[in-house]
Amino acid sequence: MSMTTRDSTEPTPGSVESPSFGGRRAIGLLVIGAALFVAFILSLAHGANPLSYSDVWSALWSRGDNSTESIIVWSERWPRTLVGIMVGAALGVAGALIQALTRNPLADPGILGVNAGAGFAVTIGIGIFGLTSVSQYIWVAFLGAAVATVAVFAIGSVGGGGTASPITLVLAGVALGAVLTGIETFFTLLDPETFRGVRNWTVGSLARATLADAGLVAPFIIVGLLIALALATSLNSIALGDDLAASLGTNVRRVRVFGVIALTLLAGGATALTGGIAFVGLMVPHVVRWFVGPDQRWIMAYSLLAAPAFVLIADVVGRVIARPGEIEVWIVTAVLGAPVLIALVRRRDVSAL
Repeated sequence: MSMTTRDSTEPTPGSVESPSFGGRRAIGLLVIGAALFVAFILSLAHGANPLSYSDVWSALWSRGDNSTESIIVWSERWPRTLVGIMVGAALGVAGALIQALTRNPLADPGILGVNAGAGFAVTIGIGIFGLTSVSQYIWVAFLGAAVATVAVFAIGSVGGGGTASPITLVLAGVALGAVLTGIETFFTLLDPETFRGVRNWTVGSLARATLADAGLVAPFIIVGLLIALALATSLNSIALGDDLAASLGTNVRRVRVFGVIALTLLAGGATALTGGIAFVGLMVPHVVRWFVGPDQRWIMAYSLLAAPAFVLIADVVGRVIARPGEIEVWIVTAVLGAPVLIALVRRRDVSAL
């Protein structure tokens, strides 16, 4: 499944890059940062009760004055926007990480069974322990995602001398995900009324999580981001192949272990908060790679800003087109993401890692 086609105009890991190319990437990072700021403002202004930008600005500086604008911004829009930024950053960096670890530019966090593990754990939590609230779902979903990822890594390492290859990781993830999803579906069909909460939770949305929920998951996502960013240089070496990376002094096994830990924290935390949002972890790192080349440091930096901007814009679109109701962000990212990804893939060859 690994695709190794490389654009001849892109710098390879370890190659000397021109100062102008590095300058363009730095300017591009500033542009994406500005786009994230615009998405942040739009997310605060638009919804069932649209606010003017001057009202948003006033509300930001008058928290607790009991005005309608202040209540809307601080009790509804701000928690939703913060969750969108957290989840977008986590999914974007997790996508870049899993694509680098598996050397597959079309991989995403779900390929390691993260979403399936989280969904299966929530099903068990509802069916056996009677969980009913999102704050309860978060912990069992996070635990399920972590157990599934560790299980995939353990299965993928069998017969490989303790080291999982990209191919065995992908195969183990797909197989385990299929098994867990099948069992989850079996339980929900047996008792649809009891497991109604599972169906609602699996439709990815930014609206359900509260500030308290975000505060519970934030430490895990922050640690995952720090680990992923620290691995970026080593992932450049792994892109050259395990043998060459080892000859350059990279401890491939250690990088994979910490990579899986970071992936669990990032994708597991994002899935626990929102129920899973499609296409973000797949599309964003893949698209930014075309602009910044194969250097994982730049890919992760761009994904860290571009993915939350995409999630917030998708959430705003879902709120605007269905006003006064809304369309869940999971549906909008799929509708927006799939055509964009297909168009970009048709425009150029699949970019290399």
